Amino acid sequence: MATIDSASRPVGTKTQAVIDVFSRYVVPNYKRFPVCLVRGEGSRVWDAEGNEYLDLFPGWGCNLLGHCPGPVVRAVQEQVARLIHVPNTWYTEPQGEWARLLSERSFGGQAFFCNSGTEANEAAIKLVRLRSGGERYKIITFQGGFHGRTMGSVTATAQPKYHEGLGPMLAGFHYAPHGDLDAVEKLVDDRTGGILVEPILGEGGVVPAPEGFLQGLRRIADERDLLLVFDEVQCGCGRTGKWFGYQHFGVVPDVITLAKSLCAGIAGGAMLTTADLARHLRPGMHAATFGGNPVAAAAGIAAIRMIEDEGLLDHVDRAAAAFRERLAALKERCDAVRDVRVMGMMIGVELTIDGAAVVQACLERNLLVNCTQGRVIRLLPAMTITEADVEEGCETLAEAIMEVASRG
Repeated sequence: MATIDSASRPVGTKTQAVIDVFSRYVVPNYKRFPVCLVRGEGSRVWDAEGNEYLDLFPGWGCNLLGHCPGPVVRAVQEQVARLIHVPNTWYTEPQGEWARLLSERSFGGQAFFCNSGTEANEAAIKLVRLRSGGERYKIITFQGGFHGRTMGSVTATAQPKYHEGLGPMLAGFHYAPHGDLDAVEKLVDDRTGGILVEPILGEGGVVPAPEGFLQGLRRIADERDLLLVFDEVQCGCGRTGKWFGYQHFGVVPDVITLAKSLCAGIAGGAMLTTADLARHLRPGMHAATFGGNPVAAAAGIAAIRMIEDEGLLDHVDRAAAAFRERLAALKERCDAVRDVRVMGMMIGVELTIDGAAVVQACLERNLLVNCTQGRVIRLLPAMTITEADVEEGCETLAEAIMEVASRG
C-alpha cells in the first residue's frame, strides 16, 4: 500500500486524536494514511473532519457494491436481530441458501465457508493434499501472484518480499513464470498434486492471463491428474462483469477460492469445488469457527440478489467501457502512462513514474486509489459507480499523474 507524508496534508484535531490512540494501543503492522474515515455511501466516504472523498478502491476491493449498500445493510440488520452466530455443528438456513446461490452461478458443486481469502486458499491447499492422502503434496504457483498471509498461502505467493524473515517456508510449492506453460510442464512430477493461479493477477498489477494460458493449464491438469485451483479472491463475485473470472476464458477449474467482495464488505470467504472432490475435506480435517455464520451468509445472499435485481453485471460492462475510453485517451496524451488494463471493475494503469507519488497527489485531490508493484495504479471501483463518478475519477487521476510526471 502506498503511503503519504502526513506533513503534506494537515491532520485535523479529531483525526489526530484517533491516530494517538492507535499509536499507543494498535500493533503498527499497517502503513496508514493520516485520514480517519467515519462514514461511507456508494462511492463516497467522509473523514472525521467532514471532508468528502471519491473512493475508487473501496474497502481494498471488498466493498464491491459501494459503501453501505441498502439491500445488504437491511439484510444484515434483520439477521443480527434474529441470530448472530451458532457453531457449524448445527444447520442454519442462510448458509445452505448462500451455498446454493454460489453453486448455481458457478460450475455447481459445494461450498466450504470461511472468513477471508487466505483461509479459502488454505482450504484449497489442504484439499489438494488430502485428495492423495498427502502423497502428491506439491503445488505449482506463479510469479506475480498473491494468495494471502497465512503460512501456506504466503508460501504459495511467489514473491520473495513477502517471505522475508518468515523462513523456512512450507515445503512443496514450486514457482513458474506467469504465462509459461513449458515451465509448468517441467515442474510437474509424481509428487505434484495441483496448480494454483489467479485468472487475473490482482496485486500483481491487474494482468489477465495470456491467451491460451489457462487453457494450457487445464490440459496439463487433465493429462497429469492435477487439481486446477483458481484464486478468484479479487476477480470473483461479479467484479469483471461475469460472476467469476474464469467465465471469460472458457476454462472450468476444479476449485475456486473467493473472499473480499463476497459479502459486500462483511468478512466472508469460500472455497467452491465439486461434490466428488469435496468428500476429501472430511470432518476433522479443516474448519472455520465463524465460517458461513448467519450474518455473513445474509450479506452474501443479499449481495447476489442485489447484483441481479439491479442488473449490475451489465452495468459493469458499461462502466468498464467508460473507464477504458477515458484512460486510453489519457495514455495517448501522457507519456507517463505505459499501459491501461481494464477487466470490468479491475483496472490497472501502468506508469513510467513512481506510483506512490501519484497516490499522494490523488489523496490531496480527495480521490482514493491504490498503487501496486511500484508503478501500477490499481482501481477496484464499486459495481454501482455512476457515469459522473467515472468521469470525475478519471479527470482527477489524470491531473495527479500529469502533475507527478511534470516534476521530472
